[in-house]
Amino acid sequence: MAAIAAIGVIETTYLTIAKFTTGSVLCPTSGCDKVLNSPYATILGVLPLSLLGFLAYLTIGILAFAPKAVNPDTNKGLYSQLENWTWQGLFVLTAAMVIFSSYLMYLMAFEIQELCVYCVSSALFSLSLFVLVLVGHEWEDIGQLVFTGILVAMVSSIAALGLYNSVNAPVSTVSTPGIAPPAVTTISGRAEMALARHLRQIGAKEYGAYWCPHCYDQKMLFGKEAAGIIDYVECDLKGKNSRTALCKAAAANVKGFPTWEIKGQFYSGTQSLEKLAEFSGYSGPRNFQK
Repeated sequence: MAAIAAIGVIETTYLTIAKFTTGSVLCPTSGCDKVLNSPYATILGVLPLSLLGFLAYLTIGILAFAPKAVNPDTNKGLYSQLENWTWQGLFVLTAAMVIFSSYLMYLMAFEIQELCVYCVSSALFSLSLFVLVLVGHEWEDIGQLVFTGILVAMVSSIAALGLYNSVNAPVSTVSTPGIAPPAVTTISGRAEMALARHLRQIGAKEYGAYWCPHCYDQKMLFGKEAAGIIDYVECDLKGKNSRTALCKAAAANVKGFPTWEIKGQFYSGTQSLEKLAEFSGYSGPRNFQK
């Protein structure tokens, strides 16, 4: 278990560093970057999920080695008690990891629809650890173990659903008063819709203002329907559905409007759809209308 946990620590450390730096990882498929840069790869939009995995694997490694800190020959009582506590802790933690990993596999397969080898390997690590916990200890009270497992499964499932229930929700769930930008009059095609969904899925943002003509030009390139999918951040306090807090947080990189934030990189000015597809790693249809 300690060996598997050590591999997990190395993997999640690499993913966390990549998330905070380049936003890209070495991978045989393009799916890794798409999954790891999707809204599902962060908790509450801030904390990288890989960092949570790092803490989980590190905790497992510590629990696996903890009883070795006590000499069973000289302090048998403490050793026995510590071993019992650590096995229970390992069961709870690995069970939670299996439930959470299963949900993430579902999201990867049916929501993101891409393959991430790092995510699959982490799920296999979690499952292997759980199996080793079950077979590596003589559990006296099976009924209590089953009850604990059911409780952990319920809590883990509720936590996972609670963390991600807003990912597919509209960007602005509450409409706030303010000046609305001009209405977009162009019609979105299939390629524009697919690109907009991809940008939303990987967490890309467009910073702009209601009075900005170039922001309007950008929306016209996408068309009315696709423009409504994009995570547009209104930076003027007077604008409708203003989100000035996000703009202030990115102020060092937003020098003008519109500014795109894609995979941790910022691009100023109106961008062609081909450029946005290139920046974001989009691999869908590119028969854009303009």
